[in-house]
Amino acid sequence: MMHNYAVVSRISCYRLTTLVSRLLLTTLFFAVTVSAWAQDRQVSGVVKDANGAAMPGVSIAVKGSQRGTNSDASGNYRIAVPDRAVLVFSFVGYTSQEVTVGNQSVINVSLTEDNQTLNEVVVIGYGSVKKKDATGAVNVIGTKDFNKGIITSPEQLMQGRVPGVAITQNSGEPGGGINIRIRGTSSVRNGNNPLFVIDGVPLSGDNTQSDGQNSGIGNSSPRNPLNFLNPEDIQSIDILKDASATAIYGSRGANGVVLITTKKGKSGKGSLEYSPSFGISDITKRYDLLSPQEYAKLQPSQDRGVSTDWQDVLFRTGLTSQHNLAYGGGDGTGNYRFSLGYLDQQGIMQKSSLNRLSATFNGNKKFINNKLNIGIQATVSETQDGNIPVTDNAGYQGDLLAGILKSNPTLRVYNPDGTLYQSTNVAEPNPQALLDLSRDNTKTLRALGNLNAEYEIAAGLKFKTVLGFDKSMSSRKAAFSKDLVYQDIQNVGRLYLTDIQINNNLMENYFTYDKEINKNVSLNALLGYSYQSFEYSFQRATATNFRTGDLDLMINNAASADNSKGFGSLIQNTAYTKDELQSYFGRVNLTIGKLITTATLRADGSTRFGGGNKYGYFPSAAVAYRLGEESFIPKAVFSDLKVRLGYGVTGNQSIPHNLYDQRQRFGDWGFNASSDNINGGGLSDVSFPNPDLKWESTAQFNAGVDFGIAGSRVTGSIDFYRKDTKDLLIQVTSAQPALTPFVWRNLDANVYNTGVELGLNIGIVDKPKFGWDVQFNAAYNKNIVKNYGGLINTGGISGQGLTGAFAQRIANDQPLFAFFLREFGGYDEAGNTIYTGGDVQKFIGKSPLPTFTGGLTNNLHYGNWNLSFFFNGVFGNYIYNNNANAFFTKGAFNNGRNVTRDVPSLKEGPFNAPDVSTRFLENGSFVRLQNLSLGYRFNTGNKALSNLRLFLTGQNLFVITKYTGQDPEVNTNKSLNGVPSLGIDYTAYPRARTWTLGANIAF
Repeated sequence: MMHNYAVVSRISCYRLTTLVSRLLLTTLFFAVTVSAWAQDRQVSGVVKDANGAAMPGVSIAVKGSQRGTNSDASGNYRIAVPDRAVLVFSFVGYTSQEVTVGNQSVINVSLTEDNQTLNEVVVIGYGSVKKKDATGAVNVIGTKDFNKGIITSPEQLMQGRVPGVAITQNSGEPGGGINIRIRGTSSVRNGNNPLFVIDGVPLSGDNTQSDGQNSGIGNSSPRNPLNFLNPEDIQSIDILKDASATAIYGSRGANGVVLITTKKGKSGKGSLEYSPSFGISDITKRYDLLSPQEYAKLQPSQDRGVSTDWQDVLFRTGLTSQHNLAYGGGDGTGNYRFSLGYLDQQGIMQKSSLNRLSATFNGNKKFINNKLNIGIQATVSETQDGNIPVTDNAGYQGDLLAGILKSNPTLRVYNPDGTLYQSTNVAEPNPQALLDLSRDNTKTLRALGNLNAEYEIAAGLKFKTVLGFDKSMSSRKAAFSKDLVYQDIQNVGRLYLTDIQINNNLMENYFTYDKEINKNVSLNALLGYSYQSFEYSFQRATATNFRTGDLDLMINNAASADNSKGFGSLIQNTAYTKDELQSYFGRVNLTIGKLITTATLRADGSTRFGGGNKYGYFPSAAVAYRLGEESFIPKAVFSDLKVRLGYGVTGNQSIPHNLYDQRQRFGDWGFNASSDNINGGGLSDVSFPNPDLKWESTAQFNAGVDFGIAGSRVTGSIDFYRKDTKDLLIQVTSAQPALTPFVWRNLDANVYNTGVELGLNIGIVDKPKFGWDVQFNAAYNKNIVKNYGGLINTGGISGQGLTGAFAQRIANDQPLFAFFLREFGGYDEAGNTIYTGGDVQKFIGKSPLPTFTGGLTNNLHYGNWNLSFFFNGVFGNYIYNNNANAFFTKGAFNNGRNVTRDVPSLKEGPFNAPDVSTRFLENGSFVRLQNLSLGYRFNTGNKALSNLRLFLTGQNLFVITKYTGQDPEVNTNKSLNGVPSLGIDYTAYPRARTWTLGANIAF
């Protein structure tokens, strides 16, 4: 009985325990369910902005969950939330707001604008303003907007990124020249590039390197003078476009101003950054030439039995390496940053290269209770260029690239014994021999910087003094061996030694005053004085009649001027010039409520002009109205709206140094080593008074609108401008006999540029895990010459039988550099050209100036990945294909030269004259995938390693164009009588496609 009772007891306890457990679980489940139902409450409300306007499309999310909704067209919302929930209200362009629900069922929220974008600082010259207070047409791009990859100069960072700014690389040569046009082309002769100001120091715009003297192979253009500056050291670039923004630079602001600000140290402990990258480059497009087999079949009498692809022989895969190291830091009293940069770039043609070593220091420190701030910026760089004989105006023999295009593909490169094969025909040089039997290297040392001190005299009143410097020393050594079979070089050789020194100094002193008079009125004023001197010295030695073909011996012994060393006929030329610019300037910015006004005046006195017009005066005025702050503007549509109007006059003094200041200077020494005679010699008056010469001036009107739409999800600007340039500076040949071979005059003509610009930034998706924004810019410009009764020819065309030929003319009612050609109409039965309207040159309604330019950038990020790709486009311009004119005709083929595959089938006769005509004029419009970059940022989780990012960048990946040449972005210097040309392609260094792999590392 006891046993059975125990069993029953155990069973009963088990059942009781089970029952209790089930009861507890049921109770817990019920409690949880009730609690859950109790926590989910309906919350509703209205979202408005600070002005009380309803805000549609606001994101309302439960923090820490996936639950969320959006406000409707009236700003209303409704959402079910759990107890203790936190609602997050967010909208692009507004500060996010978090609200704890608690026991509330109605939550109304007022969002305020996030003024971070509007409060961005815009550098405007001698100061800065908030973006929302800018009255002029100013664009700013920073490091996140810069073009990526192998970038050798600052202009490449912003190519295609800014509306109204057209940037053209003259060729694909490492460090080659670049043309920049802001709002069109205004000047007839030169000076169309903008003024560059680096950390407050205006550059002179001079070429810091020598061009290649014509040795019979043609002149080569100097390299880009901005190559000295390491793009990795640049923090931002501000582009001032209209007169109200550029007039503060007076005589140098007519073509826009580009302000470059270098990187500074950040507050906090010292940070070390290292960025290595490695690139590989190949030619984007080869010329479609006849293969050796095709050539031999069509020209059996010229078959030499060897298969040579000259493009394979001379083109190569270029390798580039970059290393950038920076260390910086700071605190509340100052900051510092020191950087080192190294670039080694191989061109895609043998022996062409660019090597740069640079160092930069940027620092400032505050003293006397933070009232005195002393700063220093300095950059020192050494650039070495490996030049090759690719020139602008080689004769019918051609330069290196011409040799690649026209050389017989059945000729050998080397003889069986390994020596260079060279025919006896001096007009058909072996391209490899041109390269191997020449040497051309340039070394340039440049230092740029400033020392500045700013003292706060009283509240809002400051005085700043700046001492700036820009010093450069460049040496170019070019030699051509007498063993080279080439006209004017064979058996004599040629040597050119060139030294250029530039010494520019700047002193500026100015007061600034900032005063907030009351809540609605504020004043900013600037008053200053500037003095800048420009010294330029030049030395060149040329020699011929060498007894040796050894290039080292030629270069190393030339300076001794000793005929026994193996050469003779040494001629030395030297020149020294100095001119000065003295300026007084002032600016007033006055804000009254929503109205912002700016007035600027600068007076420049230059020694480049005679006494009658030594000083020029350049005023401007602008007004802006923050229309978006008016109550009648719907805030649900416009988060920002500002209108701008401006007018001003700016100048251009871009004529050679010291031409019309009648002082004695050193002029052209001549020394002949064989006779020991001095030719010329001593101090002399090399220029004569011209008191009536005026400044070239540009008056510009600008009307613009800045806007933000949908809570600044879309921001942008629209600008309309009209520029009128008059008193154009032009070099005119003197009627002989005369004391000087030429004089400078002001052209009695006007050049008008009229255009519209659009810039857009669109935030398509803005989520923590994924983001996508788009940047778009487009610009239209029309250029025309008015009130001109003369004619100026330019655009010289090179090639056999084309001596004296030209393709462009400046005339009334035409755009600058308009094409002036015979109109090609096909061939007659004999294969000779038919010209529509007769065998005369005429304006054919085509221009090298683009009508439209644009750019499109997409930036995406997903987690730690980021991707960006950028297209730029140029439309409405035409290119004269001088290569086709000179090399790709039946006449050239008949003379034993190689040609493109289409030439043999042409109906052209073998003796047809390849006159300058529309036959060689082509549409130069293009769309290019300029930049693609993919990156990944690692979550280091390491205090020592604060940042690690890897990236892959592609440049110039493809281009869509109808142009049949190597690349439509080209501009060979084909000037005549000092008047530049535009849009002519002749033996330009080819452009490359580049892939770069790199990293950003910070400790």
